[in-house]
Amino acid sequence: MNKRRVVIGLLGTKLDQGPRKDRWSNWRPSIAICQQPDLIVDRMELIHDPKHAGLARQVAADARAVSPESHVHLHELPLADPWDFESVYAALHGFSLDYEFDTDEEDYLVHITTGSHVAQICLFLLTESRHLPAALLQTSPTRGRKNDPAGEYRIIDLDLSRYDQLAARFRQEQRDSQSFLKAGIATKDPDFNALIERIEQVTLATDSPILLCGPTGAGKTRLAKRIFELKKHRRQVPGQLVEVNCATIRGDQAMSTLFGHKKGAFTGATADRAGLLKAADGGVLFLDEIGELGLDEQAMLLRAIEDKVFQPVGSDKSAGSDFQLIAGTNRDLVDEVDAGRFREDLLARINLWTFRLPGLRERSADIDPNLDFELARFAQSSGRNVRMNKEARERFLNFAIDRQTPWSGNFRDLSAAVTRMATLAPGGRIAVEQVDEEIARLRQGWGANHESSGDHLLTQVLSPQQIEKIDRFDRVQLAEVIAVCRTSKSLSAAGRTLYQASRLAKQRPNDADRLRKYLLKFGLSWESVQG
Repeated sequence: MNKRRVVIGLLGTKLDQGPRKDRWSNWRPSIAICQQPDLIVDRMELIHDPKHAGLARQVAADARAVSPESHVHLHELPLADPWDFESVYAALHGFSLDYEFDTDEEDYLVHITTGSHVAQICLFLLTESRHLPAALLQTSPTRGRKNDPAGEYRIIDLDLSRYDQLAARFRQEQRDSQSFLKAGIATKDPDFNALIERIEQVTLATDSPILLCGPTGAGKTRLAKRIFELKKHRRQVPGQLVEVNCATIRGDQAMSTLFGHKKGAFTGATADRAGLLKAADGGVLFLDEIGELGLDEQAMLLRAIEDKVFQPVGSDKSAGSDFQLIAGTNRDLVDEVDAGRFREDLLARINLWTFRLPGLRERSADIDPNLDFELARFAQSSGRNVRMNKEARERFLNFAIDRQTPWSGNFRDLSAAVTRMATLAPGGRIAVEQVDEEIARLRQGWGANHESSGDHLLTQVLSPQQIEKIDRFDRVQLAEVIAVCRTSKSLSAAGRTLYQASRLAKQRPNDADRLRKYLLKFGLSWESVQG
């Protein structure tokens, strides 16, 4: 069954009127729609301002004259200022909400040739957002034929999924953006790739605060810079990236560094200082290790995020800055709130988009491509192209992906290891000798020996007789639990890390209690595993 065709459009106060002498001799957009031999219009919904009611009735009569089967319905819609975007959009949006669409029985076209440019843009936006469930209809005079009242028309469907070439281009653009965020590294870990995909979506869709969590060396700073560069490339931020490590500023220095000060505000304030928040106006402010900020700075930052104003030190006037915040931390901010070291209201404000970057041990599948990335980066910085022979590469990767290898500095440790091996490689080729030397150096730096670091951890908290009574399988698990406990700030934080998957299935997870009971099975406590 053929659906009825309905055209929704605005009255053209000049084009639809035509010349005074003979309105039939010229092209008039709303009338021309009804003059198309292959475009049967069952109904036209003609929107007009009340002050043009006479012209609207004339156009409706002319449309019925050229196409008796077309019914014209007039809709009065007051537009005080047809060039005011806010009022025009509100009026047309209200029309779209009030109109009773029947998409099962009718096909809709939105005519965007008439009306002010502002009105045409509003109709486009409402159609693109599916408030108007329609395709677009564009009409124009026939090229080279001035005396053709019917003119030409074109239907534009905004369903981009129907345009294979466009859809492929958008998919490629999305892949390029994700690759950019990963610095071009062909990562293989599915969870990390899914994380980057979500970060890419959020980066391009919002300017709300982003919180990057994860251990030191996981790549938070590099990712924050990439997020800014991607937004800059897409022309979403006109300003610059301003970054600061909050662990390097304290007290009055923190206040002055972030919010600026007036001359004479304190000893040493010999001139006005704008501060980093002001420098980030129109851009992105990256506060690494935000958990190191004092409570006073946190309160001021909260106001700056919410109201986009702050008070420079020693000033009685507020300053303004519109920036997007990216915050980084290796602390568990929930624990910091519980301990009274971090404001709960600030955490609630910056916790809208929180992403945890995994450490190197959690991304064993990505060590191989990151090894190539670090070698390429060394070649670029040093001008020396260094390779690894097959045996050396296998030796290093077997060590790197071993679950007992701590990688406490994460990607920083990996980068430093590659730099050292490449620097010492004779003839530009890393051999087994350089790999073994580097492995020994890393183990020494981590405080481990050539034995399993897991066994080493167990001997620190249990006697040899106790270890002998534990199954080998349980030893591996217990060593992992101890390692996590020693890198966590609290029992709760360690529990959340260890039970990250299973806790989601529980309505009220008590991670601390589960971990406490597990340790008790081996005669251990939180205090004893902390050493």
